[in-house]
Amino acid sequence: MPIYSYKAQKQGKEIVSGEVTASNLKDAKDVIRKMGLVPIQLQEFVDTKAKKAAKISPLSLSEKIDFISTLQILLTSGIPAVESLMFMEQEAAKKKIRDMSRVLKTQIMGGSTFADTLARYPQVFGYIFIGLIKAGEESGELEKTLDRIKDLLTKQANIKGKVIGTLMYPMFVIVLAFFIIIIMLTFVFPKFKDMFAQQDKALPLITAMMINAGDYLQKYWFTIPIFIVAVVAFCFLMVNWQPARNLLDKLVLKVPLLNNLILYSNYSNFLSVLSVSYDAGIPVVDCLHLAVITLTNSVLKNKISTAIVKVQQGLQVSLALKATNVVPKMLLFMIATGEQSGRLGEMLEKGVNFLDRTLDAIIDTLTKMIEPIMLIVIGSIVLVMALALYLPLFQSYMQ
Repeated sequence: MPIYSYKAQKQGKEIVSGEVTASNLKDAKDVIRKMGLVPIQLQEFVDTKAKKAAKISPLSLSEKIDFISTLQILLTSGIPAVESLMFMEQEAAKKKIRDMSRVLKTQIMGGSTFADTLARYPQVFGYIFIGLIKAGEESGELEKTLDRIKDLLTKQANIKGKVIGTLMYPMFVIVLAFFIIIIMLTFVFPKFKDMFAQQDKALPLITAMMINAGDYLQKYWFTIPIFIVAVVAFCFLMVNWQPARNLLDKLVLKVPLLNNLILYSNYSNFLSVLSVSYDAGIPVVDCLHLAVITLTNSVLKNKISTAIVKVQQGLQVSLALKATNVVPKMLLFMIATGEQSGRLGEMLEKGVNFLDRTLDAIIDTLTKMIEPIMLIVIGSIVLVMALALYLPLFQSYMQ
């Protein structure tokens, strides 16, 4: 339990100070009053060395899956939480997991529950993880909850891998094309400049533009890294500056096929958390609050947050989500059916399966479309470069 340092008045005159141990600030005040003192100043005691020792490094998604999988296996085998964490402290393959197990073990041995200990590190575990663990611990189904969380994180890792894999190929082609164009303009076209200058006719516009661009890049080569840094900074700004992120999120929802990828990948994570938290016995409104955290598109997050307010006011989940006009109709139908039949948990699970199948189909379609599109892009670049080089030669032959 935390330690509180205090200053208090004794017998209405003398000011004394000291430390007390209590679960929270209110309990600490009660302890001080039972000592016959009147608390004047009270704050949680911070031991710098202990705080440094209790620091946990952030875990990657794969490291979280490893940690949860191992812990779930040990707890299911009947090994108490402290002994399980002690084993992981000594035997885990990754240092981050060993350090984290040591910190969690120490705090649990000090009287904290597993959920309360995790709640001290929201930047490491996230509110979804902490909320589910708390529900599992209160219901006595911690092992089952850990198994659900493991499946949930594995699913999120798979979705993330699929989306990144789908977008990786076009990004690689775009970057490769950019460097090919720079090399052609900087080193190839200047070699033909003297030969083209011997012709009496004016160069074709496309050739003149390429040669001028090559001259510029040779003279002001330092603008290339400046341009690259500017592009990276612009992308960083669009992702991290909220007004720009809101604009970007609106735009991607208007791009055919890409909007479906964004929608269904977001809702797949959203419904998975909703299903897992509902099965863990968490109230529906709290389930929605946990699930909305997974939404990465600000437009969707704002609209679903508005729907949650309506659910808090007494509206059915299906009707509140329908009013947003951004939730797939099949998903709404499944949720409405679950609410009416009293089988919401079962219908949420079926909705997750439906979204997963739909997302796989969207990714397959995008993958098949990206390849010919990239071939057209590369072919167009090659065609423009070839025309720029050979049009002057064709002119000289036709003289």
